[in-house]
Amino acid sequence: MDLNGVKKIAVVGASEDRSKYGNKIVRDLLSKGFSVYPVNPKSESIEGVKCYRDIEELPRDVELIVFVVPPEVGIQVADKAIKLGFKRLWFQPGAGSKQIEDLVKNNGVEYSIGRCIMVETSF
Repeated sequence: MDLNGVKKIAVVGASEDRSKYGNKIVRDLLSKGFSVYPVNPKSESIEGVKCYRDIEELPRDVELIVFVVPPEVGIQVADKAIKLGFKRLWFQPGAGSKQIEDLVKNNGVEYSIGRCIMVETSF
């Protein structure tokens, strides 16, 4: 997936816990100048950024959704994201599955499974 021009990134599974990847990714993307939209139903804000309870609340101009959740959660959120019209989905290592890959392949979505967004945005 080509990330050139991507500026607005949602992070499903964002966390207030700085030891978790859901937080490390938010901090990393913010430090690189991306507009980050954390998604977590239990948080008001993460790293000083407004947190969204559900992807339905996200602005529709978010260009990429990064998944940092177990595949059984990710499949449900990915299905909803596709139905809402989001076209670029990124599944961090451990967040993907065959079921998710089948879903995204059959719905004309650009996707990445198993690559780390922190590494891939270090350009």
